[in-house]
Amino acid sequence: MFRPFLLAASLLLATSAFAQSAKVLPYLQHIAGTKTLAGQHNKEPNAEPTKWTDYVYKTTGKYPALWSGDFLFQQENIDNRWKMIKEAERQYRQGAVVNIMWHACPPASGEPCGWDPGLLNQLLTDAQWQELITDGTPLNKTWKSRMDDIAVYLQYLKDQKVEVLFRPLHEMNQGKFWWGGRPGPQGTARLYQITHDYLAKTKGLTNLIWVWDMQDMSRDFAAYNPGEKYWDVFAFDVYDKGYEQSWYDYILPIVGSKSMAIGECAKLPAPAVLAAQPRWVFFMNWAELIKENNTPEAVRILYADPRVLTLDELPKWK
Repeated sequence: MFRPFLLAASLLLATSAFAQSAKVLPYLQHIAGTKTLAGQHNKEPNAEPTKWTDYVYKTTGKYPALWSGDFLFQQENIDNRWKMIKEAERQYRQGAVVNIMWHACPPASGEPCGWDPGLLNQLLTDAQWQELITDGTPLNKTWKSRMDDIAVYLQYLKDQKVEVLFRPLHEMNQGKFWWGGRPGPQGTARLYQITHDYLAKTKGLTNLIWVWDMQDMSRDFAAYNPGEKYWDVFAFDVYDKGYEQSWYDYILPIVGSKSMAIGECAKLPAPAVLAAQPRWVFFMNWAELIKENNTPEAVRILYADPRVLTLDELPKWK
């Protein structure tokens, strides 16, 4: 079934952050310019890991092609991480593309943590940041310990041959996140590199498709780019004016031939947007915002658009 993608896969493995025998990534490159996967994020609660995917089905009669889950940061959601992971496995077996996010607590404080302050507005000092990115220091060891924790779940998915779009340290240019808003080679991009190397090389998680993610709030993406060998897919989070054509035109030369996607959105892109901006390989609406920011009719129209792929239209990965 994937023979048309074998050559693309071999070329990707030579330059990509993704090392496992790939099916999902070549498929994304194959559809770029012609089709866009419909995607839906499911966050709180991890006890209901299909809550918003099910809402889409009830609204449209179709399941999204991309299912997304989240490790999350509150105790009740940490306690249900295995439920989320088993759902990721089930979704992959059904043919869905699987995306997993990691809202990691600040390394200078414990886990679980809050949202604000916590992930938001609990920033590290410059001295703490330098300690975090310096190998062998206490904060660096704490970060590696956090990665050890989530690596157990990702290793399970590797053992089950589940490929995962993995998106840590998302919205790098969002300075309210403790990890974000630090441009330059020793800033947020450096922490992304450290995270990639530890999970991909030290832990051997070759089933991860690495996603580099930015938000539509500042056009300084080069200052946050961890380097081509560290990411496979570029994701763009649209909460302000990101559907404007100038944003798309700005991103194209940065991405080059790699895959690009609408990593998060509150308001779904209209079919006319996808027609004018055909390189988006997926869009992913953010959890409850699918209901709060989109009418049922708008969701149905988008899901019925011939450019948009739903779960029933995807190939099986195994």
